[in-house]
Amino acid sequence: MDWQIDLTGDVPIYKQIVSSIEIGALNGSLQPRTQLPSMNVLAADLGISKETVKKAYGVLVGKGIIVPMHGKGFFVADPMSRTQRRVLVLFDKFSVYKQVLFNAFAAELGPSSEIGILCHNQSVDLLEHYLDVNLDRFDWYVVTPHFPLDPETQKRVIKQLRRIPNRKLILLDRLQPGMSGHFGTVYQDFENDIYDGLTQIWSEESPSRMLRVITLPTSLYGATIRRGIERFCADRQRPVEFLTAAPDDIRQRDTFLVLNSQLDAGLVDLARNIRKSGLTIGQDVRIISYNEYEMNELILGGLTTVSADFPEMGRLAAGMILSRQPAQIHCPFRLTRRSTF
Repeated sequence: MDWQIDLTGDVPIYKQIVSSIEIGALNGSLQPRTQLPSMNVLAADLGISKETVKKAYGVLVGKGIIVPMHGKGFFVADPMSRTQRRVLVLFDKFSVYKQVLFNAFAAELGPSSEIGILCHNQSVDLLEHYLDVNLDRFDWYVVTPHFPLDPETQKRVIKQLRRIPNRKLILLDRLQPGMSGHFGTVYQDFENDIYDGLTQIWSEESPSRMLRVITLPTSLYGATIRRGIERFCADRQRPVEFLTAAPDDIRQRDTFLVLNSQLDAGLVDLARNIRKSGLTIGQDVRIISYNEYEMNELILGGLTTVSADFPEMGRLAAGMILSRQPAQIHCPFRLTRRSTF
């Protein structure tokens, strides 16, 4: 191959190598499965460092132009025999819970998958744009369908999701109403999950006299979760109070359920107010947090949580891709009891 590398030009040498191989693969002068020179050989032939060649080959591997074969070297990729799965993950936002979910998802899929991540930020316009750009470029599309719940927005969401073939679609964290067909989903059942979670943690003999729930009015599924809490309390004739901030009037035997507690100032304010009242968390006053991640082991000496099993959600979604068998699965909802309850 005639590399035509300009060692004195303004274009970095590694970029010239990348361009030369890309052009060769496109015009057919480098046929699929052609073996490229080793990094040492090409560096010696061009009079450049091995690190420069290594950088160029790394870029080409990332683009899918060449593939490494262990013990044999680098070869021009054959697009007709690509075995690597291409997966696009469209999260609504990248929270600590999504990080936990994604880590388990990627680990389960293994190194044979190329995974891209985008965030639609609960904007249907942005979802539409991402699909315009990426439709038909990936083997699987994994979407968290968290968008405003008004009928017009939901109608637009369904229209966009239906652009993705069912065989390629996995919805995470929510069972999207209005969708039909054999697509995959691992979902939370927000109303019934919180009911079951409270049932796991709160026995009939609990000395707490009231459940005080702190939540934000902007919470997307706050109203749905509230229905589950109200039903739980009505079934057990237990009083409940809904708040939008930590109260000053902390009473002995209160139990607080904090629905928005991810590194949240509300949780800090609550803990501060409890201590100002001269009460002890976990003994005089109890706290339950909604959603689990590793830092909860350390917060307040161990924060009790009720939560969807986000690692399992990721593993179940990856399992559908590996088996090519989409299914509709309710994600397990777990109680993790620690010192705050």
